[in-house]
Amino acid sequence: MGEFDLILRYFQRPARRSPLGVGDDCALLAPAPGQQLAVSSDMLVEGRHFLSTVAPERLGHKALAVNLSDLAACGARPLAFTLALSLPSADEAWLAGFSKGLFALAEAHDCELVGGDTTRGPLNICITVFGEVPAGQALLRTGARAGDDLWVSGTLGDARLALEVFRGTLALPADVFAAARDRMEKPDPRVALGQALRGIATSAVDLSDGLIGDLGHVLRASGVGTTIESAAALPLLAAGAKACGDEWALTCVLAGGDDYELAFTAPPALRAQVEAAGRQSDTRVTRIGRIDAEAGLRVVTADGSALHGRFAAFDHFD
Repeated sequence: MGEFDLILRYFQRPARRSPLGVGDDCALLAPAPGQQLAVSSDMLVEGRHFLSTVAPERLGHKALAVNLSDLAACGARPLAFTLALSLPSADEAWLAGFSKGLFALAEAHDCELVGGDTTRGPLNICITVFGEVPAGQALLRTGARAGDDLWVSGTLGDARLALEVFRGTLALPADVFAAARDRMEKPDPRVALGQALRGIATSAVDLSDGLIGDLGHVLRASGVGTTIESAAALPLLAAGAKACGDEWALTCVLAGGDDYELAFTAPPALRAQVEAAGRQSDTRVTRIGRIDAEAGLRVVTADGSALHGRFAAFDHFD
């Protein structure tokens, strides 16, 4: 099977948002009047971002999900995406599973494939996603203000738990591991929540490298600091807090990575609106701290004393 047969069989779909469809040198996109384009790219490399044992259907889902999570953090509505795919071989069973998972999530978010590239090489997946957001309403990293509440969506740390089981560092009951593995391999991008938070949240960021690291981007961009309440953050580990103990649980929650949830800030006066946005998008939202005028990131215990420890974010070049 050649390159163009591969594309035709597994990735050719009718395109509504690109006047040229799929197959020309470029896709053409035009946002609706009064909208701005939101664009983001993410690359997944075998052995670095995913294990060789992951089911191809789940990998197709995750490849698009991590990009949709960036749109969610911007409050954007998905429009379209491109796919650049490097493959060791044209494995038809793998391609069938991968494209099935990819398009199932794409259809769920009304986001269509409009172009890309394929080549032979080590397994590497790069997606560029396009969305639209009303002009001036995008959620950014620069708007956090002292006194704002700090919120997160969903649960954190489960993907890190699953990774530690694969590494042999932790052992978990089978049902707990299965739930954590689902979170690792099939993250749920919070697209609906991101849109519901427009006009409410003062800043937002998607959590891909861990809460501590990704929140640091917001703090630097906004020129503020934060205090995280460990008692509020710890219950965010849904799958395995009791199974792995508080120390591991807090490490996973604060520095786990691969969560693809949202961290965001909002004024205390808008707590009811934040909770309503969570209900509207069917997404759990939890207030875990506050934004401070003083620079830096502090984690405190229930009695207010500082929790000392090194919680490092994931870094591709460490």
